Amino acid sequence: MTKAMKIRDDDINILILSAGRRVELVNCFRTARDRLKINGKIIACDASDLAPALYFADERELVPRISENDNYVNSIIDICNRHDAALIVPTIDTELLLLADRKEQIESATQARVLISSRDVISVCRDKTNTQRWLEEHDFLVPRMIDDKDIDSGNVTYPLFIKPLDGSSSINAFKAEDKEEIDTYRRLIGNGRYIIQDFMAGTEYTVDCFLDFEGNIITVVPRVRIATRSGEIAKGRIVRDEEIIADVTRLLNELHPIGHITIQCMRTGRGIEYIEINPRFGGGAPMSIMAGADSCENLYRLIRGEKLERNKDFRENITFLRFDSSIMLNEDNELEDNPR
Repeated sequence: MTKAMKIRDDDINILILSAGRRVELVNCFRTARDRLKINGKIIACDASDLAPALYFADERELVPRISENDNYVNSIIDICNRHDAALIVPTIDTELLLLADRKEQIESATQARVLISSRDVISVCRDKTNTQRWLEEHDFLVPRMIDDKDIDSGNVTYPLFIKPLDGSSSINAFKAEDKEEIDTYRRLIGNGRYIIQDFMAGTEYTVDCFLDFEGNIITVVPRVRIATRSGEIAKGRIVRDEEIIADVTRLLNELHPIGHITIQCMRTGRGIEYIEINPRFGGGAPMSIMAGADSCENLYRLIRGEKLERNKDFRENITFLRFDSSIMLNEDNELEDNPR
């Protein structure tokens, strides 16, 4: 059994894993901490000392690559104990199954809570075929899944959409207009590690959701994906679409995740069709956070032992435009200027 979370009334230190380019997320945690007048540090770790978000945290740590399973987990445990971390926040897909499997070990060896849903939930979300089947079994709309034999026999209508079973950030995700293109993409992804579906046309939404550690829904905030870059939202608009909110609420009540969840769907001629479920902070999560659905503040409050209620009070019809920025490291690979 995983031990009960320690209620913190002292410093609350947050460890953000695989920090990479998540500067906005680091800053959102800092803003929430300062607004609540909480003492504590934001610790960011990454396998590369060139991850920009490291230099916006209060402390930075280097860790082994996630593929080095035991070394990676042991490194997280060591960091948590040295910094007395209260919460561990994953940010990328490739660490989710490992953390779900090793959650009890990490929590038993530290004073930290791992912000990860159950192994069953992660298994549904990390494999696109599992996601498709789960959604179908629970009567949610999804684009029709296409079998290889149907493609080879010519029993399909184009365009189609192909993506890796465990992919993210739209890497190797393609629209195929004909048999030649789908064959090319099947060879590129390889080994049958892909899912092929009917191509969807409509308005795409990302829905940021937050649930407490018992799986109670706190916030559900849709936003229109106006533009993306490398699979991550570049321009988005917060909307109060009650139909999407109701359908996603039903999904969350069936799935029972915890923490911040990012759901992608599309409004098509058939209704609300689902694309994928990401059981972590998505890259665009700061948009919903800044619109009033503050998952970072919610986490601080939960760690302090507060009880949260469903909160539908967020700003709507506001637009976010994301852009790149730079920091400079000097000859010793240290930050030249304070970026805050």
